Amino acid sequence: MAKLREIGAWIGATLQNAEVSVEIVRVSSIEAATADSAVFATDSATLQAALASEAGLVLAGNKLQSSASGAYDPRVLWVPDARYAFALVAQRLAGRLSISGIHPTAVIGEDAHIGPGSWVGPGAVIENGVEIGMDCRIEARVTIYSGVTLGNEVVVQAGAVLGSAGFGYASNAETGEYVLFPQQGRLVIEDRVEIGANTTIDRGALGETRIGRGTKIDNLVHIGHNCVIGKNVVIAAQTGISGSSIVQDGAILGGQVGIGEHAIVGEGVILGGGAGVLSGKKMHGKGQVFWGRPARPLKEYLRDLARLKHGGDRA
Repeated sequence: MAKLREIGAWIGATLQNAEVSVEIVRVSSIEAATADSAVFATDSATLQAALASEAGLVLAGNKLQSSASGAYDPRVLWVPDARYAFALVAQRLAGRLSISGIHPTAVIGEDAHIGPGSWVGPGAVIENGVEIGMDCRIEARVTIYSGVTLGNEVVVQAGAVLGSAGFGYASNAETGEYVLFPQQGRLVIEDRVEIGANTTIDRGALGETRIGRGTKIDNLVHIGHNCVIGKNVVIAAQTGISGSSIVQDGAILGGQVGIGEHAIVGEGVILGGGAGVLSGKKMHGKGQVFWGRPARPLKEYLRDLARLKHGGDRA
């Protein structure tokens, strides 16, 4: 629960009427809004609908401020990005309602450290020596192996496995036999990372695997040993990243992306769904979109599709 003045401070917005003392408990859709809920508007039609609702708080984009709608409504907070502000408010309100502690069915190893305000859910296994920071959420049946460090405000959804042995083997040239290469490194998850359900992240072989601050990882993603994922990276479901690859700050990886070993995805690069990056390949160009298997610039990919289509038509 928070008053409008407090919410304004969270998102850097000022109330039009400082006397308003409404308390907000939750966020909601406009259709389901009540006097204790917050909604958001990004266009004029949505703003009109929000103002006609019972919502106690309307977050509206600055670009709409010149319109008559809402210009003097004391429930409105004007912000640069209403959708982003709405997400921040939702997060802060949810944090006030969240529980902390350790579920009685969780298994906690010796010398594991769990910071204040964190929650470890039912059936979770936290092995010896694991370090978990403040205000983290470890959901049901998560497994965190020894040698893993989590920063603050990390969210790990149900069934995820952190710090498992990497898929690295040495082969005998004569017999063809494979022997597991040592997988004894570490895994470091920095602050405010979110990890989806049933995602797996391997620890380093001899060094470390690292996930940068603010990165968001969807369900069913696999990240191999010795990978370095930068800050504020977004990785969608069913993506697989092979060992010793680097994904730099701000990159976006669509669903079912596949990245070979020792590849580099540069800062701000966007890989479309299903894109494939060959082992050792370097993909650079901030804001540039790559698509296809193997991944190539979007214009080139679309040109290749057109050629295939025309060739098929002639056949």
